[in-house]
Amino acid sequence: MAAPIVARLGLTTLASTIALASLAAQPALAETSGSQGALAQATVTSDTSARDPRFSTFAPGDAQTRRRIDYSIWDEAMRNLVISMGPSVRETAGSAPPSFGTRRQYGHTSRYRLEGTRIMFSFFDDAVIESFGEYRRDLEQTADKVDIQALSRNEQLAYWINLHNVAMIEKIAENWPVRQPRSLEIDGVPLDDARFITVEGVALSPRDIRENIVYANWRDPKVIYGFWRGDIGGPSIQREAFNAGNVGRLLEEGARDFVNSLRGVQKNGDRLEVSELFQEAAPYFFPDFEPDVRAHIAAYADEETSELITETDEVRASVREYDIADLAGGVREPSYQDIETASGAQKSFRVPQSMAALLGQRQEKLKRLRREGERTGTVTITNIDLPGEAGADEVD
Repeated sequence: MAAPIVARLGLTTLASTIALASLAAQPALAETSGSQGALAQATVTSDTSARDPRFSTFAPGDAQTRRRIDYSIWDEAMRNLVISMGPSVRETAGSAPPSFGTRRQYGHTSRYRLEGTRIMFSFFDDAVIESFGEYRRDLEQTADKVDIQALSRNEQLAYWINLHNVAMIEKIAENWPVRQPRSLEIDGVPLDDARFITVEGVALSPRDIRENIVYANWRDPKVIYGFWRGDIGGPSIQREAFNAGNVGRLLEEGARDFVNSLRGVQKNGDRLEVSELFQEAAPYFFPDFEPDVRAHIAAYADEETSELITETDEVRASVREYDIADLAGGVREPSYQDIETASGAQKSFRVPQSMAALLGQRQEKLKRLRREGERTGTVTITNIDLPGEAGADEVD
């Protein structure tokens, strides 16, 4: 197969630097042997799999091998295609100005547009878009070569999260520009329920992977934060691929990012307003909704969010935002701008004014956080696992 990531272009636009990558056709994932991270809990907490026997085949098995799947290709792609907007400051982003020379509003207008992460769909060419489909098929075929259910539970969890997210990016990229990914359909079926993924001969939808496989077989609710939905209102997509060694850490980071953001948790009078995603996951993780969700949020809450919990009496799942998590707001704005490449050369490139404005707002936000002494990134130090030993990234 062709070489993996083949081109990288550094761009400087206004006060922000972006790294772009172009994916060629991807090689199949390598299967190697090696030590594993700690195991993710695999206790079934729902009868979803029992109701549909097709999904019972994906329940983690008792016998576990020490094989692992190499996601280095996807890891490099995520580091180059995902932009972090920085930690939430729990403030509504102000009104976005119209593009210069027009009254039409391009780009993002969401009050949450300065939270989470973004994928640069507007920069993808045909070859890049095709590569996502090829990589998704490689992931599917990996299950024909490796007994997924016999891998360590962290390894299995990483596989399902990566497959889900690759598939979501693939279909959104194929249909971009689109304002809201939830509006996409595949053969007349909404994207989330379209069974275009095939593993071990079983047709699966993104929802099947989340609910009928992972939610049904993993007890820890922080698995919610591994799955990218394509919209601003959902959990962030991470800037690295999941694997057995980092899955616990990345889910922990995703949980803290989401819980301590406006799109995750807000206060309205004496009511704690939370994302609709908590209601969706309630049958699996929050059967007694209000106390369970409160306890879950409290486990990841910072000081400000903790105050919201103590100052409210009831919980309502009402927070939503379906706009696409990209840089352009799901539209092609007819504007161009001369920019400077990483080498200092001037290059004419398609940089919509609304995107430049968004990145400028992002930069100002990060500068403000630095001035106030707040963290704008995270450094995580973990123990190095010795062969056969459990590490610090356990998903309980």
